[in-house]
Amino acid sequence: MSKCEQCIVREFSSLKALTKDELIKLSDCKTSHIIKKGEVIFEEGENVNGIYCIKDGVCKLTKLSANGKDHIVKLVTKGELLGQRSMISDEPVNLSAVALEDMQVCFIPKSEVMGYFDKNNQFSMNVMKSICGDLKEADDHMVNLAQKTVKERLAETLLYLNDTFGKNEDNSLKVQLSRDELASIIGTATESCIRLLSDFKKLGLIELTGKKIVLKDINALKKLAE
Repeated sequence: MSKCEQCIVREFSSLKALTKDELIKLSDCKTSHIIKKGEVIFEEGENVNGIYCIKDGVCKLTKLSANGKDHIVKLVTKGELLGQRSMISDEPVNLSAVALEDMQVCFIPKSEVMGYFDKNNQFSMNVMKSICGDLKEADDHMVNLAQKTVKERLAETLLYLNDTFGKNEDNSLKVQLSRDELASIIGTATESCIRLLSDFKKLGLIELTGKKIVLKDINALKKLAE
């Protein structure tokens, strides 16, 4: 994998505030990993002792609920960092991270990252803004669960997957989620999710082929998601 100072992905995360010398030092202590689809990057309750920078691929962050099911809290893609909050709070991670596709990630030890908080104010501010952004997303998600119908949440999620992660050459959503995973994101039972997808197909909003979903009527989905 490329050195940190040559890696374009860092421009999308808090690491963009680091100087060239700091990045060179960071590059010397990082370890690079290939994570296969379905593999766990870290598990809820684990002491990670550092941060993961995603160079390529997508993972899901999940929380184990009281009934023993994993609830998907967020999807994370290249350019984002994992483990910032637990590193600063000095606590075990409160979520699990699992690869949705083959990934390239770099691990940076906590001992190295924390040194930049004293030396680089802009880096500290970027990390804080990132964590605040996560909190805002969590608040918005809670409000959506409380105020929007399942149908509205499904439309919103399909648009989010399209806008954030893009499409394949056949126009299907690039990130392919199982019906269980999609149901977990919108906060409903798998059976309800399957039924709604079928309804969306009948209405001409989407096209379904196995796990693949093609959005056929973006404007109608936007109206439904409002």
